[in-house]
Amino acid sequence: MTTANQTTITVESTINAPIEKVWQYWNAPEHITQWCAASDDWHAPEASNDLRTGGKFSTTMAAKDGSFSFDFGGEYTEVKEHELITYQLGDNRRVKIIFNSYGDTTHITETFDPENTNSPEMQQAGWQAILDNFRKYTENN
Repeated sequence: MTTANQTTITVESTINAPIEKVWQYWNAPEHITQWCAASDDWHAPEASNDLRTGGKFSTTMAAKDGSFSFDFGGEYTEVKEHELITYQLGDNRRVKIIFNSYGDTTHITETFDPENTNSPEMQQAGWQAILDNFRKYTENN
């Protein structure tokens, strides 16, 4: 659990799938649009991803009722296939994702700089919900 005075927030999950599948589902736009939402009333209608150091990515996150949407995007600062992705968001926050392969399971640890609008607890819950959606989608497809 995070506290307000921490400088980063961490979420993690173990996915019952090998690293090759996890990596593909995490990074391919046709998969990102299927799992990148924190709740059932949101979705990701568009995603683009240039997965390389210096490459850019963007995912449109939107309320299904059309009331609100925003683009979540940034630039990759380091990419090590099947191991590590780091990127910087448009507002300069940093994100680090570590992929640990254990045969037929993969553990993902995602650490990010919080933004100043929502509480750290709310941010952690939202990012964890998206990661949980990723796990369910990857395991069920």
